[in-house]
Amino acid sequence: MPTYDYECERCGERFEVVHGMMDVTKRACPKCGQPARRLISGGGGVLFKGSGFPVNDYPKSASGVRP
Repeated sequence: MPTYDYECERCGERFEVVHGMMDVTKRACPKCGQPARRLISGGGGVLFKGSGFPVNDYPKSASGVRP
């Protein structure tokens, strides 16, 4: 499940909540109990699997040098 960042509209407290994408996005601040708004975050990191990138994903040219 994704992690979402929230910020309290009253006290400015920032916190994270793990919930499903279809769950209710309205949250209360754990510090003061007032409504919090969801922040737009940078998203998750990229995970490359395999023996290497870009070695496995780009073809070698005739000279043996990758583009």
